[in-house]
Amino acid sequence: MDIREWALLVFTILGQISTGSLFVLLVVRTYAVRKAGVDQANRLTDVPLLFVVPIMLLALMASLLHLGSPLNIVRAVPNLGSSWLSREIILAVVYVILAGAYTLMQWRKISTESIRTALGWAAALVGLFQTYAMALVYMIRTQPAWNTMATPITFMTTSLLLGSMLIGVVLVTLSSGKDEEQVRLLSASLRGIAVAAFVMVGVQFVTLPLYAMYLSTQGEAALRSLSMMSGPLSGILLLRLVFVFLGAGVLAVYMYQTTSTAGKEKVLVSVVYSAFILALAGEVLGRYIFYVSQVRIGL
Repeated sequence: MDIREWALLVFTILGQISTGSLFVLLVVRTYAVRKAGVDQANRLTDVPLLFVVPIMLLALMASLLHLGSPLNIVRAVPNLGSSWLSREIILAVVYVILAGAYTLMQWRKISTESIRTALGWAAALVGLFQTYAMALVYMIRTQPAWNTMATPITFMTTSLLLGSMLIGVVLVTLSSGKDEEQVRLLSASLRGIAVAAFVMVGVQFVTLPLYAMYLSTQGEAALRSLSMMSGPLSGILLLRLVFVFLGAGVLAVYMYQTTSTAGKEKVLVSVVYSAFILALAGEVLGRYIFYVSQVRIGL
């Protein structure tokens, strides 16, 4: 991989973490409002919200290493009607603006709770659609290994998996000194995050063999991609599966059990951090394989 492809890896992973984090955080907030009221929900979720926009800005900075110049972003915009790349860029900008506005309004408590909530959900939905548009950029006929439903499925599961686990990391980091109500909300939120992580891993483990079977029927270029995954890249693929399985599978189950047991706060922090690091490493390896194993048809 050259520097431009590494930039794409960083852009896609960070962008997906940001959009997934905002969506998961709003789900947590909705639960907290219903269980304990707006004030308790604010105490639980306002600080984690500060991570969403900076992560996306870092992703956009990484994308400039691929595009070479900010002017190339401007040149892509006129193709909005025909290019998913143009749509992805516009959606990313709109997402940053909406998420930034929501963060500011939420922290300063500008306007009403219902208006802030509506703006937050609008930003989250735009973010998820931007992740979907990001996947469609790669679904082109000249790249048979990319031009499958595995691409949007993988991008969306990465977004929700890493987004949910990052929110878990931030929540447990800020958990010291919380009162009893906050601890209950935190524990319930972490159990939900553990379940979501386990489900996302399940989707990925089901998608992978189906993806391999599909590639085996799609001609020479697809078979070459498949042979790289089962040959030179097989060790990296195995390591990716182990990391994801341990991080978002085994540790997610343990995290669920630990949050139900009092007196294991220090253990819980270690488990949540370890789960996120392993899952992130696994997703980075998976994205590396995504870029390295592609074989182009034609020029």
